[in-house]
Amino acid sequence: MSDSAEAKKVARTAAFEARAQAHAEGVGAARRAAGHVLTVVAALREARVVSGYLPIRTELDPMPAMLALHGLGYRLCVPVIEAPRQPLRFRAWTPDATLVPGPFGVSVPAEGEELEPDILLVPLLAFDSYGNRLGYGGGFYDRTLHALRARRMAWGYGFAYERQLVPEVPRALTDAVLDGVVTETGARLPV
Repeated sequence: MSDSAEAKKVARTAAFEARAQAHAEGVGAARRAAGHVLTVVAALREARVVSGYLPIRTELDPMPAMLALHGLGYRLCVPVIEAPRQPLRFRAWTPDATLVPGPFGVSVPAEGEELEPDILLVPLLAFDSYGNRLGYGGGFYDRTLHALRARRMAWGYGFAYERQLVPEVPRALTDAVLDGVVTETGARLPV
């Protein structure tokens, strides 16, 4: 195991605990964060397709933001894992979508058009002020952001509790840097 991989493994344990505590104490955080998402998305005028996610465990719930964006006429999609070590695919999502179980306990729409998002709301375990994120270790969002950005403009914004901020996230060369992180206290841009 590389030094970076070992450092990430250790960091994930602490990050899971910090996020669980933030989640337990975070009443209203998702609604407050949703308002900040609307500000970020509105500033990116050419963006019309937004990828949210269907939360698992103690992830900050993007549903208030997704519902608001849907009401404003944005197209929404959610990630679908098709295979290990591959970029994510995205299926159209609406509030009335029928959901079915997908890989890793994540629900996905049973059917729907495949979309390519302009903006991705990205779940995470921890983030730092430099735009680095600590995920679960599968590399799905890193591969996806690299692939999208190689073809066209695409923005990745972490969606997290403010308490998930750490001084520094262990980083590998293959990690994709976020364009910012949205929390219940506002939108942070990398320094």
